[in-house]
Amino acid sequence: MGKTDFKPGTMIYPLPAVMVSCGETPEEYNIITIAWTGTICSDPPMCYISVRPGRTSYPIIKRTGEFVINLTTEALARATDWCGCRPGKKYNKWKEMKLTPQPSKVVKAPGIAESPVNIECVVKQVIPLGTHDMFMAEVVNISVDDRYMDEKGAFSLAKALPLVYNHGHYFGLGKTIGKFGWSVERKKGK
Repeated sequence: MGKTDFKPGTMIYPLPAVMVSCGETPEEYNIITIAWTGTICSDPPMCYISVRPGRTSYPIIKRTGEFVINLTTEALARATDWCGCRPGKKYNKWKEMKLTPQPSKVVKAPGIAESPVNIECVVKQVIPLGTHDMFMAEVVNISVDDRYMDEKGAFSLAKALPLVYNHGHYFGLGKTIGKFGWSVERKKGK
């Protein structure tokens, strides 16, 4: 059995495919699709997005220091892709994709009402990396759709059928294999 070498590149997959919303007023609200995103700290809760400086959302986020990460679902797959392919300077992505700006609780940037999870973020640092700049941000509020809450108050993103990005393609997550810690749990009766 062999392996093929590739030139260094981005091969950490799958990644969440998210729509990031930004802007302080309805006239400048925009949406950008991002796959370069993730968690960077638990306490304080922090995450990042990496954005190309030439994107319409870049100067908005840099100026306002705020954005909302909106998790996506299989039902939002077309809107997720479309918002990543079309420039905000030429299109009103909200109108074109029939998405609803939802007022956020802490930041001025709107969330996307159709998203099951809206993660409000305040930029703490911008790091130029090359083709992208990384916006490191503190999570200041999270809103979740009540449809995915159970009777015990637990949230189930799996019920929303989340969307992931995997080397140029979008996928649903598939079946559950285990939960955190399942490999080391004691069996009952032992």
